[in-house]
Amino acid sequence: MLTLAQAQTILATALAQAEKLGLKPLAIAVLDARGAQKVFAAQDGTSLKRGEIALGKAHGAVALGLGSRAIHKMALERPYFVEAATHAVGGSLVPVPGGVLIRNAEGALLGAVGVSGDTSDNDEAAAVAGIVAAGLAADTGA
Repeated sequence: MLTLAQAQTILATALAQAEKLGLKPLAIAVLDARGAQKVFAAQDGTSLKRGEIALGKAHGAVALGLGSRAIHKMALERPYFVEAATHAVGGSLVPVPGGVLIRNAEGALLGAVGVSGDTSDNDEAAAVAGIVAAGLAADTGA
């Protein structure tokens, strides 16, 4: 199970990575394997709906068991499926990079991180940095 301490490390490191790289203000959501929110933060200056987008990236990853980079590829190849899946999960699925699955050393799913605010690639990099700092494995869906 994803602990609160691990989730807090992911969040703190992702924020530190964003500052180090000079990224635009981010919203970061960390969910457990059930899709329940463990921690969330929105930096000063994030736009109005960044939090919902971050949650949608993380929720979509947990819901489909795929990093959102893979969901993005799926959306390009099978847009009707991703549209239907988005509807099936209540609209909380954002099919672009920045939703990264959290796995333990054995590969078991512990949760997901969703980041939104900069480019999708930079959002994903911040998520990965946080997951790695917590001693866990990041699965972007690449």
